[in-house]
Amino acid sequence: MAYRIVAERKDETVRMDRSSMLVAVAKARVWASEGWKVTIIVGDEKEIAPADARRLSLV
Repeated sequence: MAYRIVAERKDETVRMDRSSMLVAVAKARVWASEGWKVTIIVGDEKEIAPADARRLSLV
């Protein structure tokens, strides 16, 4: 399964694809801690906000 991380701040947008859930969640947390608005997209449909990403790492 693919995980896409979308980080947005002001007029900048960064998109990253990762195959590991653990790496995707870790990267999302780092970007969010630096002031970026981060969204994780699982597969092609489900979006998960960074606050909910913590729940993902326990699955």
